[in-house]
Amino acid sequence: MTQDKLRLLASRTFKAYEEMFKVVDFLNKTLKHKRVIFGLSKDDEGNMIISIYEA
Repeated sequence: MTQDKLRLLASRTFKAYEEMFKVVDFLNKTLKHKRVIFGLSKDDEGNMIISIYEA
């Protein structure tokens, strides 16, 4: 079985924004057919990091 890998296209750090999880969910559902995946995480300082991957 082959395992698909994600390729990081870009990432950006910004101040925490509570609704951003909803935005990322919307983008993932809307752009799924384009083979683009958005990820969201928080760093140790509470900033959010959005990452864009190519599947």
